[in-house]
Formats: sequence, C-alpha cells, structure tokens
Amino acid sequence: MILQALVGFYEQLAAERPEKIARVGWCSRQVAFMLELTPDGELVNVIPAVEKRGWAMMVPEQVKRTVGVAANLLCDNATYLLGIDAKGKPERARQCFEAAKERHLAFLRELESPAATAIRRFFETWDPGEALEHAAVADAGEVLLAGGNLVFRVGGKNALDDPVICSAWEKACREPSEDAAVMTCLVSGDNAPIARLHPAIKGVVGAQAMGASLVGFNARAFESYGHDEEQGLNAPVSEYAAFAYSTALNYLLSDRKHHMRVGDTTVVYWADKHDQACVDIMSDFLNPQTGDGDAEGRKGGKGDPDRAIDAVMQRLAKGLPIAEVDPHANFYVLGLAPNAARLSVRFFQRDTFGAMLNNLYRHYERLDIVRAPYEKKYLVPYRLLAETENPNAKQPAATSLLGGALLRSILGDQRYPEALFEQTILRVRASQDDDERRTHKVTRGRAAIIKAYLIRNCKRNEEEEVTVGLNEERSDAPYVLGRLFSVLESIQEAASPGLNSTIKNKYYDSASATPSVIFPIVIGLCDKHLAKLARDSKGLAVHYEKMRGELLDKLDAFPKRLSLEEQGDFILGYYHQNQKRYEKRDTESDRMQEA
Repeated sequence: MILQALVGFYEQLAAERPEKIARVGWCSRQVAFMLELTPDGELVNVIPAVEKRGWAMMVPEQVKRTVGVAANLLCDNATYLLGIDAKGKPERARQCFEAAKERHLAFLRELESPAATAIRRFFETWDPGEALEHAAVADAGEVLLAGGNLVFRVGGKNALDDPVICSAWEKACREPSEDAAVMTCLVSGDNAPIARLHPAIKGVVGAQAMGASLVGFNARAFESYGHDEEQGLNAPVSEYAAFAYSTALNYLLSDRKHHMRVGDTTVVYWADKHDQACVDIMSDFLNPQTGDGDAEGRKGGKGDPDRAIDAVMQRLAKGLPIAEVDPHANFYVLGLAPNAARLSVRFFQRDTFGAMLNNLYRHYERLDIVRAPYEKKYLVPYRLLAETENPNAKQPAATSLLGGALLRSILGDQRYPEALFEQTILRVRASQDDDERRTHKVTRGRAAIIKAYLIRNCKRNEEEEVTVGLNEERSDAPYVLGRLFSVLESIQEAASPGLNSTIKNKYYDSASATPSVIFPIVIGLCDKHLAKLARDSKGLAVHYEKMRGELLDKLDAFPKRLSLEEQGDFILGYYHQNQKRYEKRDTESDRMQEA
C-alpha cells in the first residue's frame, strides 16, 4: 500500500509538474563544479558553482555505493572523474578513475555529437598521475577534493543537455538489466524486471547522510525460504516501481511543505488530487511556517499561522467547503524513523482529506483552553511533544514512539496515547524550582493536553464539565482542590509580595497526590498569611477569606489519594483559577492605563 501510493504520486507529479520530478533513469543532485572541455577533450577550466549549495541538476541515476568501486555516468566526484582525492590513497583513486573511464567509453563509443566526442577523448587522454599538476585543477584548489559532484561542459553547454547523450541514456534505461530476473511486481502486478537493490532515501532525520533503504534484505533473518542472498527477489518490486517510489519519497523529503519532524519521526504527507493546495493547508495545521510570503493571500496576513488555521476552522465549523481542494481526495501520511542503514515505518495513514481535516478540527477544539493574550492560539503537535520533554536533559526529546502515536491519534481521531498524559503529569510534578521555571510548572500546553485527554479518552465532555475556562459550577473534589490551592497561593503572594518561593514550590506535588496530608498544613499556613494581610489590607483579606470559604464548602473531606485522572482534574482547576487571577490583573492594568 505504501509503495503503491508513492508510485501513484510519482506518476501524478510526472503528469502535472514534470519539472519537479526526475524522469525514469534520472535523479536530482547538487553539482559543485563543471569540467570545461575543448572539442578534443582537453580540460581547460574548472568552473565552481555560484550558489553555495551548488547547481541543482537532473543527472543519470546514480549507483548505490558501499565499500566497493562503482562509477556513475557523467556526474561524479573528483576521485572518479579526475583520479585524485584528499585521503592519501592514490592507488584507489586510480582504480576509481579506471572504472569511470571504462563505463564512459562503453556508453559513448557509438554516440556522435560534439559533447560525446569530447568526453570520450578526455577519458582516453587524461592521466590521473599528473592531475594535481594541471593548471585548471590547481586553480580550483583543495575544495575540488571535498567530494562535490562534477559534470562536463563542452562548447559552453552542459553535456547533460546534449540531446544525443540524453536519448541514448533514456534508451538504455528502458532496456532491462542483463542479470535482472523477470517476475510479478508486488506493486503493479505486471511481469517486469525486478530491482535487486532499491535506491537510497535521503532526508530522514537521524538516518545516514548518504541515504538509507526503505526496502532491503541484508541479513538471513530477513530473507524468504529459498531466496538466500537474492536481495530484492525476496519481495519482488520492478525496477520502474523502485525508481518511482524512491524518487517520489525523496521529493517529499526535499520539500519543506511536504514533511515535518515529530520527535525522532520524520513525517511526509501528500494528496492524490490538488496536492499543493491540500499540503498548504495541512502544513499550517501540522507544521506552520511563519513568514512564508507565497501564502499571504491564503493566510490573510503574512507569517501568521494562527489566522491561516482560523480561516479553515471557521469554514469547517459552518460545514462550508474549502476553496481549491477536493474533500474526497485521498490523503496519505507516512512516518519514518532511522534504524542504522535502514528506515523503519512508524505509521502509515490514509483517509480522505476532508475526514482528516475534520479530525484535526475536533482535536484543536479539545485543546482549546484559556490562555494569555500573547500566546499562540493553536498548539501544533511538536509543541505538544515539547511539553513532555525534560528541559534538564542533555538532549531534551520526547520518547521515540510518542511522536508517531500522537500523530496517529490526531489524524485518525483516536484515543490519545496514555504515555502523553502520563508524561505530562510527570513533567508537572518534576519541574525544577529554579527562578526561571517557578511560574511555569503548569503551563498552558500541559493544561491543554490534560483537557483534551480527559475529553477524548475519559468521555468527560458529555456534561460539558471540562471547559475552556474556569467552571465555577464544578463541585468534584480534584478540580475544587486545584482551585483552592491556587487561591491559597494567591493569599500568600498578596501577604508577602516578591517572595522567591511559595507553597507551590514545596507542597504542590504532594497536594495533587495526597490532599488529606498536605491541605491541613497549607490551610494552617494560610491562616497566618490572612492575618498578616488583614493588617495591611483588610478588604483584600476579607475577599480572599470569602473565596477560600466558598471552595471549602464544596468539599466534604480531603481525599486520601488522587488517581492520575484526578490529578489531571486538579491541574485543570489550578490552571483555570490562575488564569482567572491573571485575567483580573490584566483588566485592572488596562483600566489604570485608560485612566
């Protein structure tokens, strides 16, 4: 299913946007230098790329190298095309050049064009032993040995644009390999030459820079009975299908609109209709890019992901269609993670684009919670995962499997992973008490995760008890205790402004887990704080005493223990009450400014 969808996407791109995708037998590579040749094959200049990353060019499909010598055609590094390297291994460099010479002479032998003749003459006359003394090579400097790709230039034109060479290469690509077995392709169902090795996939975070295999059989444990050491024959995929799926996947991984990172998982996504429009919307929901000028008209404001999501959310809420997209288009989401020289598939989901958008709408509705005016409205997946990370770790990161599990639950409207809720509770309890984080123990993101979890996993939205803001009608003990703890902290801060430490730093964790032990202690402390406050501001002391009394009246007794779910309610109550307090402060500040 994954390979079929990728092959279908390749054919879709080839038909709709051929300039974006390589043809069969070609691949896109960055080229660092051009070797300028005379018609007689003499090297006269080494032209460096103007762009820092080099020129992006379509070149003949390159071989998959391991430790052996294997030459590419018409595009390779200096070791193969010039016979020089910076590793102090002249004998290996000569072997590489001889392999390139043999391949080029065999391919160009019967071709008649100025470019083909010049390159053929170059390989017949070039001496690797004298290469470093050549004036053009010396002028290029050591950067030539850095491993960048080189191509040939003849008569002021790139040899890869020569129609005779291109036609010959494409003809060669259509011919089956001499040693290729013809079997039924598992992707297309056609009898076709089977790929023994599949092209490398590049761009997956954490994988090898030279690329990794999505399909491969490099050990007996992965092989089928009777197919020992037969590589691709264990799961026959035609040469065309292997090229098509790998080219499509490499394209997705090279385009920032088509992929994102969640934890250690690289996620790619695409649509089988109106791909660009669908991906523009999906990238706003999952991986917003601020300052993206080409999305200004769609966003209604340059670089504002919140407004982009808002525009779509409002149409979904009203049941209106989304412009330029087909809600019935199939939308695919593939999660990949590195595994040595191979890639692991973390998840693969397919649904209609409309269904996935509706699932995202429900997810963001569950996450909606009261927030400060300066905070972003929508918490995208990577920001949710960041709330579960340990900021004091050497490499803060969410657990390996949590990213994929979270995205599956969002896109499929499934239950959120239990680990997401547990890690959020853990981070609330384990937050350090340093000055920087003292006021951020219960963050907006963590409160939003807990709210969404309680609604989706615990079915707590049936009576609308889990709300966006403070719910003063709730009388369940965990929520009321969270509110009460916030009020007790407020009393302490009012009685002793500028404190470096409050009851939250010492008692919060225990109060949220074993209320019957801690609350009598903090209420006793509160009595002293109220007495002190009454000396300075009797009216404020009466106000806080009334708030505390109303909350205590809702409680029959302090529970001995709170479960994890109840601790989530405690956190929500604490967060909601805090936000109510900050809301009042902001209102009073605004009034003072107006006065």
